[in-house]
Amino acid sequence: MFTGIIESLGIVKNIVQEGENFHITIESDFTRDLKIDQSVAHNGVCLTTVNINDNEYTVTAIKETLDKTNFRYLKIGDLINLERAMVLGARLDGHIVQGHVDQTAVCTNVKEEDGSWVYSFEYDNTLNNITIEKGSITINGTSLTVINSKKNSFSVAIIPYTYEFTNFHTFKKGTVINLEFDVIGKYVARLLEK
Repeated sequence: MFTGIIESLGIVKNIVQEGENFHITIESDFTRDLKIDQSVAHNGVCLTTVNINDNEYTVTAIKETLDKTNFRYLKIGDLINLERAMVLGARLDGHIVQGHVDQTAVCTNVKEEDGSWVYSFEYDNTLNNITIEKGSITINGTSLTVINSKKNSFSVAIIPYTYEFTNFHTFKKGTVINLEFDVIGKYVARLLEK
């Protein structure tokens, strides 16, 4: 479980394909604190640490992960939002995030607004995921509040801190991002199906 509060930006240092799997090596400032088998959220995707070497560690993304996330577009040098698993008894500053990406979305607009930014996204609503106005959404692992919620689109407003310390500053029109819809929103969507 995670909170959606990004701890660090990692840099993709290497990608090795083995069969349908990608072994992804990431440089991070908290690598030395990791242990083999530890879970880390990478752009919101919970992956297991399988190797550690100095300030770099490796995780493996399987076909299911590649099919449902933006990992299939990763390149060496890309920045990835990182968060280690939450600690029981610690403050929950974001919202409950499982690290299970539901689907991807595409950035349709980035608008600077005198010190903040508004990002708009479109997603395939045939997968029965919904956003709720002022509800929570996780974008590339970052816990945010939904604004302008529509049937297949929504926006979020970003403060300067989030812009600087996450990979949001790399987003532009056409950028594919990972979405994890709020657990409560998922429950509401299932009720609406019935």
